[in-house]
Amino acid sequence: MKPTWTSYTTRARVLRRLCSCLLLLLLLPSPARAGISLTDATGTTVRLDGPARRIVTLYAGFDDILAALGRADRIVARTKTEAALPALDKLPTVGTHLRPNLELVMGARPDLVLQLGGREAALAEVQELRRHGLSVVVLRMNSFDELFDAYRALGELTGAEDAAEEAVSGMQARLARVAEAVAGRPEPSVFFEVRYPPLLAAGAGSMAGEIVRRAGGRNCPADRRNHVPLGLEALLALQPEAYVVQKGPMNPEPQPPAERDQFSELSAVKNGRVLTVDERRFSRPGPGNVQAVEELAAFLHPECAAALTDGTGEVKQ
Repeated sequence: MKPTWTSYTTRARVLRRLCSCLLLLLLLPSPARAGISLTDATGTTVRLDGPARRIVTLYAGFDDILAALGRADRIVARTKTEAALPALDKLPTVGTHLRPNLELVMGARPDLVLQLGGREAALAEVQELRRHGLSVVVLRMNSFDELFDAYRALGELTGAEDAAEEAVSGMQARLARVAEAVAGRPEPSVFFEVRYPPLLAAGAGSMAGEIVRRAGGRNCPADRRNHVPLGLEALLALQPEAYVVQKGPMNPEPQPPAERDQFSELSAVKNGRVLTVDERRFSRPGPGNVQAVEELAAFLHPECAAALTDGTGEVKQ
């Protein structure tokens, strides 16, 4: 049947109404972001009304990660540790990682406090902060898996989920490139000096220990503790093939091992297999850890350096 004028006008009215409804939906305000709920490393569920706007960080590694996510401007106070960014230098400090000052933390009026898990002394302070009504999230970062989880948690807590996923994907890709480069090669034993004197080594369960493993080395000692105190006799018995010295707040001006009494008996020292590294990249969990893996892999496996560096000695980004 041939369409009539009436049927045309009816269809036009229906179409106009549909367009009006669609326009109305587009003009409606976006639904408010639902509250955020996250269970942290202590098993405590922390709830926020929305993305955190005022953050107190009780571990410097969180400053690095928040900066990487574009959320450094949310930090309102930090610990006395050297600031990760010049822009954070002027922020008020609230004590140390293990001994935050309750009054100073409260005075910063945070809607979120971040603390690193793992040390009992730090967790005791967390309980005190929570008793005063503060929202405290504790995150562990002793491995890359835990570091990636921390990125995602901070992304969720600050409304930067996409940036967090992008950062994690980028780090995973770089680690995969190192794993491919060192696969099947002998794993030299590596001693990582956290501090001297007295001698303190990185344990296999620490982030530094994982960096050694990811770089194609074998951490010694095999002790899973974060830090392992050792005597000189124990070190000489280990005879590591490579000796890594970190330089930073925990080991400010390390004397070269070749200049220390009896260290010359180490095969690593005799063979010149000594590397001095930046403590912030190797021991502080954060964005620099992947670069640490690349740097150490190029040292332990110089035959792979071409695949890991850009030809100038700098690791590829």
